Amino acid sequence: MRPLLPSLREKKRYIAFEVISENIISDFNSVSNTIQGSVHEFIGRLGEEEAGMIFINDKWNEVKQRGLVRVNNKYTDHIRASLALIKDINGQKVIVRSLGVSGILKKAYNNYIAK
Repeated sequence: MRPLLPSLREKKRYIAFEVISENIISDFNSVSNTIQGSVHEFIGRLGEEEAGMIFINDKWNEVKQRGLVRVNNKYTDHIRASLALIKDINGQKVIVRSLGVSGILKKAYNNYIAK
């Protein structure tokens, strides 16, 4: 089986986000599940599948509560809007804000997460 040509591959972007809360949220699974639920409510099941969201678990900074999610380049604005709609995680009031978007994983991590 031959690989896809570069022009036919899905183009991806990495969205850096930050969770602002009074107490530290140590469980990344609850954060990712809440974000997925918000995206599902905002753009629906079909849009969620077309966006191709993948959370990058090993880039989660628990101290700063910052993380990365990979999405299709056509859905970056939709995902950023759905991040802004999140009000609580596990009953704790939070603000989730987008820090920035990059096309390169290393650049997104160095500029937004590790800073």
